[in-house]
Amino acid sequence: MLSIIEPTPALPCPAPFNLAAAVLAAGQAQPDKIALQVLRLTGAERWSYAKLTLAVRGIGTGFLQAGFAPGDRVLLRLGNTVDFPLAFLGAIAVGLVPVPTSAQLTTPEITAMAQTLEPAAVVAGPSVALPDHPARVLTADTLREWHTLPPCDWEMGSPDRLAYMIFTSGTSGRPRAVMHAHRAVWARRMMWQGWYGLTPADRLLHAGAFNWTYTLGTGLMDPWAIGATALIPGAGVDPAQLPLLLKRFDATIFAAAPGVYRQMLKFPLPALPRLRHGLSAGETLAEPLRASWGQATGKPIYEALGMSEVSTFVSASPERPAPDGTAGFAQPGRSIAVLDPDGRPVPRGEPGELAVDARDPGLFLGYWRAEAETAARLHGGWFHTGDTVLMEDSGAIRYLGRDDDMLNAGGFRVSPLEIERVFDAHPGVLESAAVELPVREGVSVTGLFYIPVGDPIDERALQAHAVAHLARYKQPRLYITETALPRGANNKLNRRALRTGWKDRHDHP
Repeated sequence: MLSIIEPTPALPCPAPFNLAAAVLAAGQAQPDKIALQVLRLTGAERWSYAKLTLAVRGIGTGFLQAGFAPGDRVLLRLGNTVDFPLAFLGAIAVGLVPVPTSAQLTTPEITAMAQTLEPAAVVAGPSVALPDHPARVLTADTLREWHTLPPCDWEMGSPDRLAYMIFTSGTSGRPRAVMHAHRAVWARRMMWQGWYGLTPADRLLHAGAFNWTYTLGTGLMDPWAIGATALIPGAGVDPAQLPLLLKRFDATIFAAAPGVYRQMLKFPLPALPRLRHGLSAGETLAEPLRASWGQATGKPIYEALGMSEVSTFVSASPERPAPDGTAGFAQPGRSIAVLDPDGRPVPRGEPGELAVDARDPGLFLGYWRAEAETAARLHGGWFHTGDTVLMEDSGAIRYLGRDDDMLNAGGFRVSPLEIERVFDAHPGVLESAAVELPVREGVSVTGLFYIPVGDPIDERALQAHAVAHLARYKQPRLYITETALPRGANNKLNRRALRTGWKDRHDHP
């Protein structure tokens, strides 16, 4: 049997369509129901569906009155506040194209993105680095003043038109803007039962910040689209406090990256009778961590595989748990395959590259102004993910790793070239190599191997250089001095040799 899944296609996205209108449609039948609670130990900020919808549509009117037009790109530079999803949906409501970015990005990083994007506006929160770019800057205070403006009309159109963009690291070391269509949110319905087991009665608590795309989709848009309640911890809540919030606010589903589960398990966990299960994505969930959570809570965790270009598409779920050692199955309606180097499906049980059908409704439109890179990933009727997997006879997917050197930094995919470019510019560094290094089972950090020009550099100076030029999640956690970096016959840097040699020297698993 070949490694290919060809299910009944998902229902097509209706037309005309608007992503923001679709996200908020279920709430129109229950305007007084709480759509969002921003949680603190002392209470919560509550947003009903009626209040949420009026704020989104008021912001849409504000954008139009400010002179912006459909197709204009809006760079979002907002911290961990409700302003972020409101600005995102408000822009989409009137046909603008929002571009979420991490608040951790430094001025040089966000300037490079802005130069690529050429935004018409930047929506900025306090103390968030702004790009060196002539785009008009709108403050979060201005955004809040727009909440009470008359509601905009939804800008309806083809489901295939551009709705928003998100940046992802490219193998070239230059962040690429991934273009998503309005239909992307319709395609997320395949996750409701294929991963979440989500119902309108659920109260889904996502541990991530508002301005993380994992939170935006799983934590906000999906609960709202089905008419459930989204729970998001407010700024300043740490992992030690999450169990109390889960219990106090009757969360039924919990979503987080594996690192959050790991941090929570350092503290005693209360009984969580309302919690049905957890969700994990962003990086591989280690089996010992899954088992420890199950022993401490009696609740399962369902994992998903995905990427910026297509969100999640392989997952376990309450209806179909994953066999041991696998990530789960193709979500209902998803067509996937495991391909050999010639683009042909391999027999089940043999490793190959995971691919998603190019007709998948959740698949991206392409990379912004990067036609060659888009074509390199989209060919032969498949989107090539770069992930090496094995499909078992049951159809379950066993993740084996990436076929490139991309790093996973706290759930963010980061190109090592982006980090190396920063450190190779340091006057005391002759050459550098960024590598993901395991420090204990299920836990990896970014390490930087470097050749100093003279004496080894004080680690504090290297850390200061990283802080000045890189977002926190891109900053190396280990610095290792070398006299030479290993290279292959074609003079290509051999990161695998660095990783293996470091493990051997330090006796890590």
